[in-house]
Amino acid sequence: MDLTNIKSPEDIKSMDVDHLTELSNDIRTFLINSISKTGGHLASNLGVIELSVALHYVFDSPKDKIFFDVGHQCYTHKILTGRINEFDTLRQYKGLSGFQKRYESEHDVWEAGHSSTSLSAALGMAVARDLKKEHFEIVPVIGDGAMGSGMSIEALNEIGCEQRKMVIIFNDNNMSISKNVGAMTLGFARLRAAKGYNDLKSNMRDYLTKNDFGKVMYKGMKGFKDAVKEQVIDKGIFGEFNLEYMGPVDGHNIRDLIRVLNVAKQHDGPVVVHVITQKGRGYSHCETDKEGFWHGVGAFDVKSGKPLHSTPEGYKSWSSLMSDTMLELALNDERIVAITPAMINGSGLNRFFATLPERSFDCGIAEEHATTFAAGLAASGMRPYLAIYSSFLQRAYDQMNHDVCRMDLPVVIGIDRAGLVGEDGETHHGVFDIGILKPLPNLVLAQPKDAKEARNLLYTAMHQSHPFAIRYPRGNVKIDFSNQMEIIPIGKWSIECESQHDRLVVVSYGADIEKIVNKVEVNHLPVKVINARFFKPIDTNMLDYLLETKIPIIVYETDMLESGLGTSIIEYYSDLHEQPYVERIGIKDNYVEHGALNQLRKSEDIDINYLFSRIADILDWE
Repeated sequence: MDLTNIKSPEDIKSMDVDHLTELSNDIRTFLINSISKTGGHLASNLGVIELSVALHYVFDSPKDKIFFDVGHQCYTHKILTGRINEFDTLRQYKGLSGFQKRYESEHDVWEAGHSSTSLSAALGMAVARDLKKEHFEIVPVIGDGAMGSGMSIEALNEIGCEQRKMVIIFNDNNMSISKNVGAMTLGFARLRAAKGYNDLKSNMRDYLTKNDFGKVMYKGMKGFKDAVKEQVIDKGIFGEFNLEYMGPVDGHNIRDLIRVLNVAKQHDGPVVVHVITQKGRGYSHCETDKEGFWHGVGAFDVKSGKPLHSTPEGYKSWSSLMSDTMLELALNDERIVAITPAMINGSGLNRFFATLPERSFDCGIAEEHATTFAAGLAASGMRPYLAIYSSFLQRAYDQMNHDVCRMDLPVVIGIDRAGLVGEDGETHHGVFDIGILKPLPNLVLAQPKDAKEARNLLYTAMHQSHPFAIRYPRGNVKIDFSNQMEIIPIGKWSIECESQHDRLVVVSYGADIEKIVNKVEVNHLPVKVINARFFKPIDTNMLDYLLETKIPIIVYETDMLESGLGTSIIEYYSDLHEQPYVERIGIKDNYVEHGALNQLRKSEDIDINYLFSRIADILDWE
């Protein structure tokens, strides 16, 4: 089937089930081959192909609002809404986003990159629709991992109270990114097992209603049937929220999906359709993945499943470096425990969890709970290490403020994916945490320039008594386990290179320090380079020294200018009633789109070449 002929969902409305099944198979083949070239979210998209086809067959987008929680599983939705010819630009700069984006299509009615927003958004849309006396369907698709999140539970509570018409698709694959955990997961398992009840009910109805006597019997059994239903299904989570429940239904059987969705569409009020899917369906490497390796992938060989770009020899991911160092420390300190909100593999914690399972805790998609859980551990004499993505830490700001920093508890936070992350775009760039966290009293906030400094910062964090957050980027770092870890004086910066006749100072942080130093030294520039590894507290002794030199300062940061390192430096000098020359380079007041890191840095004027063009202007150097 030529998928390029599909320009809108209307093009599939006249197809029969066999053709829709063929369409699904062709989409699956296309996605595997296309994502193998561009990278992207593979397993999650392979799991919802038939579901997406059925949704667009039964409902009428964009009048009816179909949208996906998180949004990274929207690739089939994009194909069915006429965007297949753009898939060679997927997640590339100025290309097709890997998530639903309102600017891309009228069929993208909601956009998100974080879990558990869909139900609250759906209720908002439903209330607005009813107040405006409009008529259309609202169909959020949410996974079992996201359903256990606090935000989803809050939304379900009000949805059950409001009783607004909507069809909630509960996409149940028993996997989010890592394997799901928690009591909610056990409840969902019981719902899956309830299929026997549904089959029994259907068979009994078909058998008994064949004659008048059977109809009387069936009617008399209705009270008993409803009682069973209440105990077996309705009381199984969704009934407690006053929601009607249908399912479970095979999420890869288009005929069954269409039948159930048509019934749900007629329901007046909120109804949950429980769909069982298989994450990674149709690609063996994905189907057998239980750790989330195929959740988000780079380019790979379709036949072997091997990545086309491997980690260079002598390097490892920053995530693995941090987690392996924590394991090394934990083996010598029984107080150390590791916590993650559903990101064991992404945060490189596999070895820690395998080696010390009794001191390893996956909280599921619950960043707020994970943070306060860490605070409770710290208040009880343990030394928790919370590994969390920068963009996900935003969701736990109140817990960081109220429960960790206010009580001055020694929780160590590994802020993963700090800075621009590339192809995932606006919702995943970790560029806001400095400005968010810097105002919090008692907190130490730092970022290492290399592996040695990262290990020393972790060692330092575990040998002090305050909240301590360490940022580190996505990507790889050269391994350095040679040193005996040592304490770095908190708040102390370091001079990385200088000459006798420096005419300019560059203050920066992170992995860019090495690149800056190398270029300064190769070109014999009169530039002093400062590694400002602590954002809080800042090194006021160093700033006093720089003030005495009376030479210009460039603060080079690849995060937001607002409330960043440069802001702290300028505020310090302002409080001294001093006005040295301080120029700031950083991300302006805007969200940064998706694309390759080098392209994004260039577009935002924060790449190394831009820095050295400013150095050249100031020094009059060519």
